[in-house]
Amino acid sequence: MTVFDKSYIKAFEDIEFLHRDDLRPVRLLLELAKADTLQREAGITSTIVVFGSARLLEPAVAAERLAERVKERDLRPGDPGAEHMVVVAERRVANAPYYEVAREFARLVSGDCQSEGRCDFVVVTGGGPGVMEAANRGAHDAGAKSVGLNIELPHEQSPNPYITHGLCFNFHYFAIRKMHFMMRAKALVAFPGGFGTFDELFETLTLVQTKKVEPLPIVLVGRSFWERAVDWKFLVGEGFVDPADIRLFRYAETAQEAWDHITRFHADRDETDYSR
Repeated sequence: MTVFDKSYIKAFEDIEFLHRDDLRPVRLLLELAKADTLQREAGITSTIVVFGSARLLEPAVAAERLAERVKERDLRPGDPGAEHMVVVAERRVANAPYYEVAREFARLVSGDCQSEGRCDFVVVTGGGPGVMEAANRGAHDAGAKSVGLNIELPHEQSPNPYITHGLCFNFHYFAIRKMHFMMRAKALVAFPGGFGTFDELFETLTLVQTKKVEPLPIVLVGRSFWERAVDWKFLVGEGFVDPADIRLFRYAETAQEAWDHITRFHADRDETDYSR
């Protein structure tokens, strides 16, 4: 036997070995331990999870994209595909203000909760573009830390540039990423979005409803969007949701309103006043 045999490689240095199916429990443990350890070392004691569409654009960019789509449509008169792209671009312009609300919310929270060595209510996002970028950017504006929990996806999931150095994590397993969203969470703020946003929102609602986690404020930004996207009254009327469970969340339209909901919730529970 020579030192070049694969069996001679130290187990923790043998990447091929670590990728075996029967080593999945070890990989799960590593994903859980790495992000937890580095956040503790960074002094992060609590977080606010901010979720929303990766496809949402800041206003100036949305306006530029609309102008481009209009030019393309004008070059292809009668093309239904080109017309559809204009309609989508128009909706993205209409939804673009949410980018600024997310950015302002994160700036406000981070400015209030990260001072004099405190690392409370640190903004954590999925680490990608759109609303996630806006939230990490708002914390960056305040000179504060923020976390990005990225995951390997076919598209939309390159890390945005505003995540704090050393706090941008990359996951393979959705389950472990979800655990990290909730492990330190003191609130969830959900902006308009698609499957990923709904996934995290309903999982959090379920965890709170079933008392698998401590109660935490859940804020839905953009009442008109959420009431059209989810017919809560229908679910209650059909007996699938208890009327009391609709009170698990609150609506907000502005960054200050969202933050006020969260600070009131924790003040009512006699917890630390994070708004000081």
